[in-house]
Amino acid sequence: PCWAEGWAQDAVPPGAAFVAAASYRGPGNNDTRSNKALPILLWWSGSLFPHFPGDTERIDCPRGSCLVTRSRRVARHRRTKALIFYGTDFRAYEAPLPRLPHQTWALFHEESPMNNYVLSHPPGIRLFNYTATFRRESDYPLTLQWLPGVGYLRGPAVPLAEKDAWRRKGYAPVLYMQSHCDVPSDRDRYVRELMKYIQVDSYGKCLHNRELPSERLRDTSTATTEDSEFMTFIARYKFHLALENAICDDYMTEKLWRPMHLGAVPVYRGSPAVRDWMPNNLSIILIDDFDSPQELAKYLDFLDKNGEEYMKYLEYKNLGGIKNQFLLESLERREWGVNDMTLPNYLNGFECFVCDRENTRVKEEQEHRKSHGKIPAPRPHIAQFKHMGCPVPTPGFGSVEDLSAGDSWKEMWLQDYWQSLDQGEALTAMIHRNESHQGRFWDYMHEIFLKRTRQH
Repeated sequence: PCWAEGWAQDAVPPGAAFVAAASYRGPGNNDTRSNKALPILLWWSGSLFPHFPGDTERIDCPRGSCLVTRSRRVARHRRTKALIFYGTDFRAYEAPLPRLPHQTWALFHEESPMNNYVLSHPPGIRLFNYTATFRRESDYPLTLQWLPGVGYLRGPAVPLAEKDAWRRKGYAPVLYMQSHCDVPSDRDRYVRELMKYIQVDSYGKCLHNRELPSERLRDTSTATTEDSEFMTFIARYKFHLALENAICDDYMTEKLWRPMHLGAVPVYRGSPAVRDWMPNNLSIILIDDFDSPQELAKYLDFLDKNGEEYMKYLEYKNLGGIKNQFLLESLERREWGVNDMTLPNYLNGFECFVCDRENTRVKEEQEHRKSHGKIPAPRPHIAQFKHMGCPVPTPGFGSVEDLSAGDSWKEMWLQDYWQSLDQGEALTAMIHRNESHQGRFWDYMHEIFLKRTRQH
């Protein structure tokens, strides 16, 4: 019987419901092969397997079909052509070894670089053949994953008169709402300094100085959704401190897009390339444009007192206000949707991307064999540093030299970043030496540590 038949159907794993969809077949094709003849794609991170309730599905993609599964029983099968890893779950010390020469590795990682810094170093990212990351340079970019469409940006803003009335009730011009405190971008250190020069209402656990006005808003589950009462509340603020938890080109989340949707001007620190994606030249305030938190506070105070100047930051909401052709074309071009049931989600889209690449590779390998070497074998596609390549974390305010020896941020994130480089190097060395025992990983780490110590 076909290897996919008769397997027990697992329950949907916890946390996977957000990607659960009716079994996704793809756009269809004229591939007449039976399931037994198709290339197999194995989701190594089984909890993200985007087809439920079964363990295995046939997908029909533009260039051909594949069988996809989350059952590791087929990990060493000759037809298993690709392993798909979810970046947050990928651990160098748990990687499947030995790495088989007939298999490619694909990386899906839309989450923060802080979740796995091994992918920000060349040895880590080059372990993969195909990538879907937030970087526009990746093979299957997920850059605008938090932006449903142009209409989302055009949502109406609370009138200025209402925002001014809110101010007169004693609310601050600036909102900060953050409950994830110790992060690589070290945002709280910056906000703490900013608070010395301008009033900031902080409702989350980090730098908490004000209570939300209702029990319902204090429910943390509400704050993570597009809940209407929550949205109405934050829309009344003139400025929203939008600081990502880690810094990397093109890593932009709802922290940026949600306040833009609501018309609360984002005061932003995150992707250094954020301007490339903005609806016009005046829609956000970049923290890094100011020499100090004091200078930024002065400018926010000026806009708070000058309504006409403030409103210039919301002109993108007017008819024809979105001038950025790159943004418009990028939204038009992407083949997956955000909360759009008429389009595939990006997990299914990337799966088909890998399936198509693997079918092409199988064909090219067959032609190479048939020609007795006259037609060259396909060259492996290797991921590049710029498919992730996030920089070393830096303090949110001041320099590393200013920090005390026992500073918890320094001890946690700088160590994590550099240790991740060693982990990528250790796994790469294991693959080159055809290691088959994961347990030797820490021996390789020790070897790298000794080598580095000798160099210094």
